[in-house]
Amino acid sequence: MKFNIPEEIINIIKKLQSANFEAYLVGGCVRDLLMNPPHKFMWGMNREPKDWDITTNAKPEEIQKLFPNNIYENKFGTVAVKTDSDDEQLKIIEITTFRLEGKYTDKRHPDEVKFAKTIEEDLSRRDFTINAIALKPNTQNLKPELVDPYNGQEDIKNKLIRSVGEPEKRFNEDALRLMRAIRFSVQLGWEIEKKTFAALKKEAGFIEMIAKERIRDEFIKIIMSSLAKKG
Repeated sequence: MKFNIPEEIINIIKKLQSANFEAYLVGGCVRDLLMNPPHKFMWGMNREPKDWDITTNAKPEEIQKLFPNNIYENKFGTVAVKTDSDDEQLKIIEITTFRLEGKYTDKRHPDEVKFAKTIEEDLSRRDFTINAIALKPNTQNLKPELVDPYNGQEDIKNKLIRSVGEPEKRFNEDALRLMRAIRFSVQLGWEIEKKTFAALKKEAGFIEMIAKERIRDEFIKIIMSSLAKKG
C-alpha cells in the first residue's frame, strides 16, 4: 500500500518516531488520500489533501523541544511547527497530542481536554467515521498502517456520512457538526447515514448556539460546492 505524502510531512513523522514517539496522519488528509489512486474508492473524483494534521503521544512540551521553530498558543495540545517548504500549505504543520474531551457546555468547545494514551482513544472523539481513520506512513522501512476502529474505509466505499458513536451525542457536543455533515454530503455527493440524519434533524435547533461567522463560513463552503443543489 503506497500513499503520496509530502517529504515535509514524512520528515516530521520520522523525527517524532526517532524520539520513540508514535505519530500518525489523521482526519481529512487520510480520507482524501484514500480517495486518490491507487486507493480511489469513489471513481471520477480525486481529493488532494489540503491540511496535513499529525497526532502523536508526545506532549506539547516534548513536541516543542523536538521542533524549536513552533507556535503554541492554545489549550488543546496543538503545536504549529514551521517548515522551510516553498508550498504555502506546508509552511506550517499542526501536531496535536492524543486527547480526550470533556463536556461541551457551549455546544462548540470542550470544557476541558485531557491527553489520551492511545490513537484509538483519540479517534473516538472525532465527528464522522470517514474522518476517524489514522495512517502511520511508510517510514524507516516499515509498511504503512491504517487504524480504522469505526470502519471509515467501508463508509468511504459506500459513500456514507456516519457519526462516530451515538449521533445525538456527537451533535450535542459540537453543534457545528450539524452543518459539517451537510457540507460533506454536498461536497462529496454522498448520503448521510439514516441514524445520523435523524439525529441531525432532531438536534437542528442547537445551531443557534454557534457563532454567526462560523455558520457563515460553513454555509459559504456548501453553496460553493458544485453539488450545492442537494443541500
